[in-house]
Amino acid sequence: MDGMGVAKRIRVLVIDDNRLVRDGLAALLDAQPGFKVVAAAEGANAGLLQVRETKPHVVLVDAALGNHDSRRFVESVKKEASESKIIVMDLLPTQEDVIEFIKAGANGFIVKDATIEDFVSTIRAVAEGADVVPPALTGTLLSHIVGQAVTRSTAAVLEDMRMTKREREITNLIAEGLGNKEIAQRLNIATYTVKSHVHNILEKLALRTRLEIAVHAYKASAPQTDPPPRAR
Repeated sequence: MDGMGVAKRIRVLVIDDNRLVRDGLAALLDAQPGFKVVAAAEGANAGLLQVRETKPHVVLVDAALGNHDSRRFVESVKKEASESKIIVMDLLPTQEDVIEFIKAGANGFIVKDATIEDFVSTIRAVAEGADVVPPALTGTLLSHIVGQAVTRSTAAVLEDMRMTKREREITNLIAEGLGNKEIAQRLNIATYTVKSHVHNILEKLALRTRLEIAVHAYKASAPQTDPPPRAR
């Protein structure tokens, strides 16, 4: 975390409904060099109170806090202590859960059956500003989705998930200003096939015109100073 010197211990708050997991994890982490567990709370209400009182560097939170909505809790933590990093613990996070938690403000994920070494390395990485997903989920489409979800809305990410590789190619070519015939020649496919893909793209992105497709592709790309290209 910015401004956190090497000698300064990482302040950790553990939130889990299971007392055995909560207290056990807190004890193991507190024994690690460079760590200080400031509190261990049972649920969302107690956890949010501890966030306010202890100002932790990292909050470890169970993905399923009893009757509480864990995603709303993550949002509340970011409002109460924007500098605190949040790591969500789950048995097997799904793609949808990961995206929703990232949108809420989570900075990392770890499976609950990970080793203490994995917990330590994940907490250190997140405290230093990294975004971390479980190793089993890296190198897949999910890692790409997570990377984009940090800077893009969940709606835009889900749009990309629904689109095929060919549809994304055509979207980018429309953004370059190519017409259907030119796209067909570039991709060596029939013009009517391009028209069919364009129709599908418009439906999936809930857009009405080729220009809107071009603008969408422009906004989804890296920030640029030039205006978006015109579609024909």
